[in-house]
Amino acid sequence: MTTATSQRRFEGQVALVTGASRGIGLAVAKRLLDEGARVLITARKPDGLAAARAELDGGDNVISVAGAADNPDHQDEAVTTAVTQLGGLDVLVNNTGINPAFGPLTELDESAARKIMDVNVLSALSWTRRALAAGLGAHRPGAVVNMASVAGISPAPGIAYYGVSKAALIGLTVQLAAELAPRVRVNAIAPAVVKTRFAAALYASDEEAAAARYPLARLGEPEDIGAAAAFLASSDAAWITGQTLVVDGGAGLRASL
Repeated sequence: MTTATSQRRFEGQVALVTGASRGIGLAVAKRLLDEGARVLITARKPDGLAAARAELDGGDNVISVAGAADNPDHQDEAVTTAVTQLGGLDVLVNNTGINPAFGPLTELDESAARKIMDVNVLSALSWTRRALAAGLGAHRPGAVVNMASVAGISPAPGIAYYGVSKAALIGLTVQLAAELAPRVRVNAIAPAVVKTRFAAALYASDEEAAAARYPLARLGEPEDIGAAAAFLASSDAAWITGQTLVVDGGAGLRASL
């Protein structure tokens, strides 16, 4: 799926997108770049980031910093680089997420649980704090978009603790929105299954059957989430904060019937 846009809602702005070497993060970065932003992308692996920069084809408007999302030194380096090399920071998209544990909650390894919370929730808070210290919202309105999940809203068998972490991220979004208004808006997106490598275990064995569960008759594409993130980060959403936008192909309709 490709989406063309003639909008330039982020002209003159700088965005930082975590976990952006592929999938949803890459699609978010592309949409912001296409709409005029200068973008810094992060991910763990330098090779993956190099490939992402080549795909984005944004020249000097795209730079990258490699590192683990929950590493404070990496967070400092990335935010500082965005400010010094791109000229500031206006939009932060906390996209990084992990799910190394599958199975019932009662069988969950507690070290895995701590790692999930560190990466999926605490790092989002840490990135936001560093962005604020670097000037997010200081000179003009800023925006933070947190990537949650429908697993944080309703039961998610097999990936339940991932859902717990995303519920916590939604809660963090609400609290930060209240604290940071009016200069910085904070919102979240809760996607259902999107066709990425991260979610492949949920659809790869029978994509047609997986898509049939959605009223819109298809799985999500990364570009769907990129468009939603760009909306929430843009001035078109200037009177929206503390909200979670569910992007689920209509799946929630069937749950309510």
